[in-house]
Amino acid sequence: RSPLGLLRLGQLALGAAFWVTVAAHKYEGAAHFALFAAVLAWLLTLALFGLSLLGRWALVPWLGSRWLLTNLVHDLALGVGLYAAATGIMGYKAGRKSYCSLPGYSQRCLYSAYLSASVCGGIAACLYLFSGLYCLSRRCRDQRDII
Repeated sequence: RSPLGLLRLGQLALGAAFWVTVAAHKYEGAAHFALFAAVLAWLLTLALFGLSLLGRWALVPWLGSRWLLTNLVHDLALGVGLYAAATGIMGYKAGRKSYCSLPGYSQRCLYSAYLSASVCGGIAACLYLFSGLYCLSRRCRDQRDII
């Protein structure tokens, strides 16, 4: 019900759209790292969201007492960093494949898949930035909890 919960749902939806789009198509080279980064960030976000939703973050050793800080570091360092890198990679690959969107091109074209993955990754990175800023504002107000 909090803004952070809505941001997490958006992050999970766009992150899943990113890695499903990449994984459903043929990919090579640096797209392997983009897929790894997206899946890693998505799984960590799912774990944080699940623990927060159930109110069980106190069960996590050492991090449970610093849950707001854990969410802040996850969002700004991992979420924004990994998705920005993955978005850059997929955007570069989409630019390299832009010729295949021409009419009459007979080979299978990955341009639209790479471009849609890049857009989903960029929006997901923005959502991670917003949730990181939300956690940072709560931290600056000397609050210790995410709710």
